[in-house]
Amino acid sequence: MSASDQQVPQRRTVVSYVRRGERMTAGQQRAWDRYWEEFGCYVSELPEGSLDTTGWFDRSAPLVLEIGSGMGETTAELAAARPDLDHLAVEVYKPGLAQLLLRAEKMGIDNLRLLRGDATVLLREHMSPGSLAEARIFFPDPWPKKRHHKRRLVQPEFVELVASRLREGGVLHLATDWQDYAEQMMEVCTARPELRNGYADHPGGWAPRPEWRPVTKFEERAHAEGRAVHDLIFERR
Repeated sequence: MSASDQQVPQRRTVVSYVRRGERMTAGQQRAWDRYWEEFGCYVSELPEGSLDTTGWFDRSAPLVLEIGSGMGETTAELAAARPDLDHLAVEVYKPGLAQLLLRAEKMGIDNLRLLRGDATVLLREHMSPGSLAEARIFFPDPWPKKRHHKRRLVQPEFVELVASRLREGGVLHLATDWQDYAEQMMEVCTARPELRNGYADHPGGWAPRPEWRPVTKFEERAHAEGRAVHDLIFERR
């Protein structure tokens, strides 16, 4: 075997998210092929400047951004429950976005648009200051090992960016089932002078669990494993 035929071991690159396969079910693939071009877009393919949500949704309504929509169970239910709001979901996992398209089709949802790519790029390059009525980050990857905490999404720079895109009175809503991550979220959000904890007078500053937030499989697993779920709700001053 020549040197050119030998396989050279590739060094693994550490990334800030979990790489997962992109194999889709037949239903997901059908939904992707049928609806992605109309209801979805890659962040990397967005035109320069602020995202034209009025043109994309064909109306002007308060905009809610969900960062990390996963398989879309919560996203679909919340979008269906509030047709008066425009819902924008950003996620990197293609089968998850395809599943969300499938849910939207089955539920007849038309106030939802999907973006695939980096939420930081979306916020920094394509969302105008004050454009969001609400930003939601539900159960982000906890990166439980201490040496991986730097990979967690909710960091000072990211929260500062999200806060700058909220309108006055806009809401940043976080939820996690990892105690140390919840404490990190609380510390980071409390440090932002433009954010106010709407439940600062509650024990620990935690918000009561909203009845309107669907119970996900992640949350059910957390309860089964004895982990408490914490909600944090901050408002833009």
